[in-house]
Amino acid sequence: MIKIIKNRSDIGAGTRGSDMGIDAIEIAAINQNNDFFHRHLFLDVATHNESIYQKNTNDFAKRIEQVKEQCQRVANAVTSTIHEGYFPLVLSGDHSSALGTMSGIKAANPDKRLGVIWIDAHADLHSPFTSPSGNIHGMPLAAALNMDHIESQINEPSNATISQWDILKNISIPGPKVVPSDLIYFGLRDYESAEKNIIDQYHIQFYKVEEMRQKGLLDCIQEAIQQLNSCDQIYISFDVDSMDCDTVSYGTGTPVPVGFSSEEITQIIAQFLLTEKVCCIEFAEINPLLDNKGNKMAETAFLVLDQIANRLNLFN
Repeated sequence: MIKIIKNRSDIGAGTRGSDMGIDAIEIAAINQNNDFFHRHLFLDVATHNESIYQKNTNDFAKRIEQVKEQCQRVANAVTSTIHEGYFPLVLSGDHSSALGTMSGIKAANPDKRLGVIWIDAHADLHSPFTSPSGNIHGMPLAAALNMDHIESQINEPSNATISQWDILKNISIPGPKVVPSDLIYFGLRDYESAEKNIIDQYHIQFYKVEEMRQKGLLDCIQEAIQQLNSCDQIYISFDVDSMDCDTVSYGTGTPVPVGFSSEEITQIIAQFLLTEKVCCIEFAEINPLLDNKGNKMAETAFLVLDQIANRLNLFN
């Protein structure tokens, strides 16, 4: 039932190393004597990682030409995997290619309404007009929502960058891949004013870690499930920086304190699986070069991955 899509790309990030995250997860499996990666079919997606040696020409959307091509490759892989009847379990480097995953899901079933669960410390709602860094791993949801945020503009991207951004927003299938009411954040706690403006304007739902612990994890998840009741399918995107960097590891590009435990992440994903609407899950942003505890982040991510895959197999 599962096909693993391995996307070893980190060109959308500001720090190198997340391209090694998949290998780090595989090493974690080997060290646990777990044959996980021998039990499932897999597909390796070609990358543009060599572009990091080239001069960047788009300060407000770095390497956008290559990110665009990478997202299209991921989208094609996801679409073909769904058409073949498999469940795509995507392992990615940086989070920019989540746009490709969402585009691939939408292209496979254009008439189905897509709900998105974004488990992440960050909003990833910037555009070339608003991004303070120009790193596209902070932009996938803006592209998926087909938004520019001109009203919060702080940058003056070139016409070439704007043209590439317009192409990026429309890969695989034109228009938005998700609407704001069908996007829900879990663990969001680090964002800029431009992103908060969008969240407030469109009343995008988000659950903070402390709020979920006080209110009850299951109660919050059930609220979210009810909100996505009209969605035909649900995509879950898990950025490992949603976990607490102090108790888990700093092995990710943008670690943020006061995050989830691995047990909480597993519980969140598992509850959504019970809806039988989950059509794809993605893991992203594991960076073993930054890990302050050996390979702890990859080991923790693999623990979640293995448990979730076992639950998926129950539905097979």
